[in-house]
Amino acid sequence: MANIGFIGLGVMGYPMAGHLQRAGHNVTVYNRTASKARQWVAEHAGSAADTPALAAVDQDYVMLCVGNDDDLRSVVTGEDGVLTGAKNGLVLVDHTTASADVARELAALAAKQGVGFLDAPVSGGQSGAEKGQLTIMVGGDEAVFDLLRPVMKCYARMLQLMGPVGSGQLTKMVNQICIAGLVQGLAEALNFAQNAGLNGEAVVEVISKGAAQSWQMENRHKTMLAGEFDYGFAVDWMRKDLAIVLAEAQRNGAQLPVTALVDQFYSDVQAMGGGRWDTSSLIARLKR
Repeated sequence: MANIGFIGLGVMGYPMAGHLQRAGHNVTVYNRTASKARQWVAEHAGSAADTPALAAVDQDYVMLCVGNDDDLRSVVTGEDGVLTGAKNGLVLVDHTTASADVARELAALAAKQGVGFLDAPVSGGQSGAEKGQLTIMVGGDEAVFDLLRPVMKCYARMLQLMGPVGSGQLTKMVNQICIAGLVQGLAEALNFAQNAGLNGEAVVEVISKGAAQSWQMENRHKTMLAGEFDYGFAVDWMRKDLAIVLAEAQRNGAQLPVTALVDQFYSDVQAMGGGRWDTSSLIARLKR
């Protein structure tokens, strides 16, 4: 069993750290809001640290699951950051959805201290994190990946090395491109069905057994038809991710006309006060 620091106890990190502790690892958590860390310790045992640096002391691995590039830089390279407390041989595993550039930047800084690095963003949402059924796309060295594979399996159903550092984040961008288009298509389809006087649930029961089937259709159609949007990844977070995607596309020359359009549709949802609604709320802007 390993000694593990876990930094970031949001809706994803909180259950992920819990799976590690239940698997028998010795987990020390850090969260910017200290009361959340105390709550986690009360529920799972383990221990809490006052700074990211202290969460990294004497650890084998440190897992990171924070908000964005700036948050990531702060907890890794800040005055009380992970690298301040890191020992030679430590491995950082970043589960944040961030840019490929920041992954490469932090990997290079970590390497100067003899610290390994994997960028390992996740997909599956809060439900996947709670059930230990996340998909993890990883960038980094194969030997380091093999070392961490059994640890990450504590909360993963699918775990794949995609290439060198940055490849995990690039793969997550592909994931978000697919989701954006799928959810917009589903929103339009369900709104069309309702305007046509059809029973939306009956429609989905039929078409979900054919080529139109998707995870979004199976898991979100009922709440979309009901106008309920409290069941998943928030619009604010999706726009953060799509900003990373669109910036990367500008650099690599990929054309993303649908993704750019859906990003603007999410901006409309934010203007409606739906920044914390889940991503299926695209249907709400069609009903204004």
